[in-house]
Amino acid sequence: MRLLFKFSAIFTVVFGIGAVIICWLSYRLFQDGARTQVLNQAQLMMQAMRSVRDYTNVQVKNLLRPIEERDQSFLPQTVPAFAASENFKFIRASFPDYNYKEAALNPTNPSNRATEWESDIITAFRNAPNLKQLTGERESATGPSLYLAEPMRAGHACLECHSQPAAAPQAMVAKYGPNNGFGWTEGDVIAAQIISVPMSVPLQQAGKEYRALLGSLAVIFLASLIVLNVVLYFMIARPATQLAEMANRISLGELDVPELPVKGKDEVATLAESFNRMRRSLAAAMKMLGENDR
Repeated sequence: MRLLFKFSAIFTVVFGIGAVIICWLSYRLFQDGARTQVLNQAQLMMQAMRSVRDYTNVQVKNLLRPIEERDQSFLPQTVPAFAASENFKFIRASFPDYNYKEAALNPTNPSNRATEWESDIITAFRNAPNLKQLTGERESATGPSLYLAEPMRAGHACLECHSQPAAAPQAMVAKYGPNNGFGWTEGDVIAAQIISVPMSVPLQQAGKEYRALLGSLAVIFLASLIVLNVVLYFMIARPATQLAEMANRISLGELDVPELPVKGKDEVATLAESFNRMRRSLAAAMKMLGENDR
């Protein structure tokens, strides 16, 4: 049984090392999979918000412009940023932990003013003109959250309202004041579209799948260990025990012990056959010595 114990110990060590490597790689894969899932959600929402902005620019704005001119008023529904933000509120009714913001350093609407970490994102876009997208993770009130950000540059159409207060609709200046959202320069990064998506649910699912993998590995290990011990017992341990017992009896002078069964052509069978041949040779030699003594 000590031989079985040694084989089991070796198997446990080898399997354990392999299991640790598999668990580490699987954990990384599950975590990366959860992050990819969240990132795909964020990209889908970003595209949806861009579509809302385009729809507002192409259709809604042209429909409402005559009303503004007639009433000398300002309708925020003509502003793509307002339309996107209002549209996202309906999404948040079902997904309260999701967030969308067009964060700006100098916004017209003070509610769009960038926080400290949002300002860092805008600065990163300003310092890297070729940077088209930025992703990262941060801690939020509900746990880890992944954000996806894209730069917003001032176009020629933006300067119609945001170059200086005198060029802007007076109704807009009256609503938001002359100190907000002016002084923009064409081509400059003036804001960033930022989608924040919670990672708690995907991470929980990844953790659940990871624990299921660990359970499966434990079951496979136990089953493999049992099968290995059974196979080793019948193929190696029991024949080795029989050989040891036979050798012990022969050493005590019992030359009439039955021969060991020889099955197969493996090393154990060859050893048993050789031992049987040795026993026969020893018995014959002892018989010849006995006859000579007489």
